[in-house]
Amino acid sequence: MLAIHSITNANNLNLRLESTLQELPLWSVYFDADSPANDLNKLFKQEPLLPGIILVKNHNYVGMISRQRFFEHMSRPYSFPLFSKRPVINLINFLQSDVCVISEDTLIIEANKVALQREPQFVYEPILIKTQLGSYKLLDFHHLLLAHSQIHILTLAQLEQVEEQSRIAKRGFRNLKNNYTRLMQNEKMAALGQLVAGIAHEINNPVNFIAGNLVYAINYTKDLLELVSLYQYHYPAPVAEIKAAIAEIELEFLTTDFLNLLNSMKFGTERIQEIVLSLRNFSRLDESEKKIVDIHEGIDSTLIILQSRLINQQTGQKITVDKQYGNIPPVECYAGLINQVFMNILSNAIDAIFESDDESKLSFESASSTLKLPLIRIQTEVTDNQQVVIRIADNGMGIPKDIQKRLFDPFFTTKPVGKGTGLGLSISYQIVVEKHCGQLQFISNVKEGTEFIITIPIQINS
Repeated sequence: MLAIHSITNANNLNLRLESTLQELPLWSVYFDADSPANDLNKLFKQEPLLPGIILVKNHNYVGMISRQRFFEHMSRPYSFPLFSKRPVINLINFLQSDVCVISEDTLIIEANKVALQREPQFVYEPILIKTQLGSYKLLDFHHLLLAHSQIHILTLAQLEQVEEQSRIAKRGFRNLKNNYTRLMQNEKMAALGQLVAGIAHEINNPVNFIAGNLVYAINYTKDLLELVSLYQYHYPAPVAEIKAAIAEIELEFLTTDFLNLLNSMKFGTERIQEIVLSLRNFSRLDESEKKIVDIHEGIDSTLIILQSRLINQQTGQKITVDKQYGNIPPVECYAGLINQVFMNILSNAIDAIFESDDESKLSFESASSTLKLPLIRIQTEVTDNQQVVIRIADNGMGIPKDIQKRLFDPFFTTKPVGKGTGLGLSISYQIVVEKHCGQLQFISNVKEGTEFIITIPIQINS
């Protein structure tokens, strides 16, 4: 009994990562176990690609022999005369070949692993495939290797695709985080704008009213004091009741101190107006476009806002601000955003100084002297390539090496919970680098302090 089914070319297979053995080219060959071995010899010669045959007896499987094993044995001395005319089952029993049987629903990659685990002399033998109906087919081991190679190439391609999708996803996540920080910044600046508007409405109007009336009050006071002086000149001997009143109110001291009192009130109102103006200069919320501004004015406005923080409320120690301003021309920038950078860096400098373990050991190394006091130094200069450099240095405890590389990461903070969002320096980096095409760098040594270096062009290229 003999049945041979033709096979397709394995190169034309459309394999997937989940492909199984039943998708591969399989041989359906059945040879009667009682037929002489010489007939099997003729069969192999007729089918040069036939990897082996399946022996059956009364439609039942009894064994398998490969082309390689058959010719290898039959070519030996006396083997052909001995087995050629005898039933082929005798040859199978004599060889006792180890047959690898795998189910047709096995994944190709799993079947390849099983096939390669065979004994070295059987590695290249055909594989017997058992179908779900209980019948058997033959798979050429070389076809299995070819299919596994195609799946391997397909796997690499899909891995590259997954890696690319992962890179896109990471890039999208970074953009999402950056957008979130921008939204946080916009909300922060919007809240600050409402604060400035409230201050302008609630404080500026009454302060202007007081300041305006103080001018008249001072003039009126001068007139009244001159009138009192005239009375004293023309009536040097007043009645006893007036003398008593003069002595009681200490007219001489009142005359000299009253104007000083009014002038101090005038100074106070001017100070309040200066603070309100500094808030406006700091936020610049009405200036969403680029504008030519004075960088020093922005720094000074920020320092005025932070003035109360320059004093340690627990120890009373005050931070000295050393301003070494260079000759800086007006700079084209987003004023409100640059002021936000100044605010973030200066706030961090203040925190770094007051959070130092031993403030008495603070020192600031400079070319001329060593200052043993809490100090923030601000330097500005213009480089030859039309860049403005702002250096803000503190003599705090510095930044440890292991966290320096994460300093500009969003949401990274070394401050206790509730004292920092981890967005200040990240936002500052975006403002300087992305909005102003500049650079934001820092130099820090533990127990020596930190210096931030802001570099922006005098004019932003559109």
